Amino acid sequence: MRAAGQTTLCGHTTLFGVGVHSGLAATLTIHPADAGTGLRFIRTRIDGCRHREIPAEMGAVTATEFATVLGDENGPLVSTSEHVLAALAGLGVDNALVEIDGPEAPIMDGSAAPFVAAIDQVGLETLNAPRRYVRVLKRVQVALGDAFGEILPNPRGFRIEAEVNFNHALIGKQAFAIDVKPETFRQEVARARTFGFMRDVTTLWNSGYALGASLENTLVVTDDRILNPGGTRFADEFVRHKVLDAIGDLALAGGPLLATYRSVRGGHKLNYAVLCALMSNPSAWTWSDGEFPRSRGHVEVPVRMAPALSPEIS
Repeated sequence: MRAAGQTTLCGHTTLFGVGVHSGLAATLTIHPADAGTGLRFIRTRIDGCRHREIPAEMGAVTATEFATVLGDENGPLVSTSEHVLAALAGLGVDNALVEIDGPEAPIMDGSAAPFVAAIDQVGLETLNAPRRYVRVLKRVQVALGDAFGEILPNPRGFRIEAEVNFNHALIGKQAFAIDVKPETFRQEVARARTFGFMRDVTTLWNSGYALGASLENTLVVTDDRILNPGGTRFADEFVRHKVLDAIGDLALAGGPLLATYRSVRGGHKLNYAVLCALMSNPSAWTWSDGEFPRSRGHVEVPVRMAPALSPEIS
């Protein structure tokens, strides 16, 4: 079969908003890029230099506490990169330059949907170069305390199976699985919002986090209700957002994955740890050119027992 071609945007698209943790305003513009460029961030308006550019790759990660932060040897450059990366990876964008004039990507409504809409507005172009996949060859597993993640071969494409178990009556156990392709990503994952617990707000603020969080961009949960008008967008929006984050974090592999990723009690730290374990083992993966395999859509997966997650802005 003819190899699938790499893609990029047909034009520039710009979004403006505040960072969920920093509370600082930022303008983010996604530019088209040549074949072989991959996904890269360009940070502008930095004191002392014109701009700094970094690849959206595993080696650029500087922190994973409440968001995925990318930087270089001179320090962090852009925080909360995961939602825009999820939109790009979820829509099958291979090459793009993400220009941002602040330290944190705008949170928008807390999901990847605004980034998806911006990309859809300009459309995608197929380039005259074959797509390169990261093909997983054998299972890699990581345990971090009570969290567990694994990645294993899947010649059909990229699949995520995630489970959360919160000790909270409004959330409890949730499990979700999806074969990631543009239409399933748009319909099933992109609109799932970041979330947090009202009881943790003061602690987060005192630690310098969630300074830009509001009901406009975060699903806020109290002990007995959800504060946002209209409630959740999905009955299992919490685990779907974990899947969204995983898609963005695993985009740091440097190419679309031919793999199944499974996580229990997942988060940025676990996603990154599994990716590091995979990429540091040359026998566990290889580059592969070829046509993107047919995917199966999403299915619910049986819920397995898992300890309650710690509250967080996710």
